Amino acid sequence: MRNRVANSRAIMTARARRLLLLSWRMLLLLVLLAFSKAALAQARTADPLRRGLQLSDFPRIVRLADNVYGYEEIRQPGFTTVSLVVIGRDGVLIADGQGSVQATQTMLDRIGTLSPLPVRWYVVGSDHGDHTGGNAALPKDVTMITRAGLSGDERHIDVGGTTVRVVFLGRAHTGSDLSVHLPKERILFMSEAYLNRVFPAMRSAFPSEWVRVVDRALAMDVDRFVPGHGFIEDPSVSREELVAFRDALVYVIAEVKRLHGLGHSAGDAIAQANWGRYAEWFLREQQAPIAVRKIYEEIEGKLPPPR
Repeated sequence: MRNRVANSRAIMTARARRLLLLSWRMLLLLVLLAFSKAALAQARTADPLRRGLQLSDFPRIVRLADNVYGYEEIRQPGFTTVSLVVIGRDGVLIADGQGSVQATQTMLDRIGTLSPLPVRWYVVGSDHGDHTGGNAALPKDVTMITRAGLSGDERHIDVGGTTVRVVFLGRAHTGSDLSVHLPKERILFMSEAYLNRVFPAMRSAFPSEWVRVVDRALAMDVDRFVPGHGFIEDPSVSREELVAFRDALVYVIAEVKRLHGLGHSAGDAIAQANWGRYAEWFLREQQAPIAVRKIYEEIEGKLPPPR
């Protein structure tokens, strides 16, 4: 009898040890899975290094859909300028170039590895130099599409098998921002009207109108929003990041209005502004003072009226 009791206790102790060991192994596995998931999560930032990239990884081509690509190149002070490339049966369309002849020529060379067809259309999404400085490298017979050249607020281009809508959604980063919409692919390239995790750059902006432009973009039947600066994201993340950018615009405008309402000069507002979580966004030190002055101009009615 005693032997049976002792054996039973020994068996129960062994089982308890095995269960305890199994529990520790499961706990360790869960911890490892959690760390793996965290490691795989992509950092939400415009800083290549914080995303685990090196500047030598650029330029790079990002496939968005069949015959549709984003092109990311690094510009000073170390973040991306993005172009859109659409390849049709009849030729290639580019939206936005790069900031120098050499950089744009490199882009053209990379496009040549995707298709032997000529670049026939070029959309000026932003007329700023970091997007147009290399335009001399473009083919001499390329069709240039600008805001001034639109009949109304949009133009349709058939590149051969793919319909491209060039649309003016309103004044935002500049007074003539153009976006490129691919209805079938459900893609919208927004040029500098969307700066992914970059502090709102307002040197030529119309701040409150910019918010409305983003609202119009978000209301479109689009799965993937492509920025003019910052990284190209997966479709679901791209919408989240465009909403985050809209939130940044709204916050910056509200903070400057608060300081203006307290009677502060623009200079004092620059010194006293509380940028909250947006203080960590790329180029905040450079762009925040510009944003304050531009929002002051808007509040005081000094911006040009719509044309």
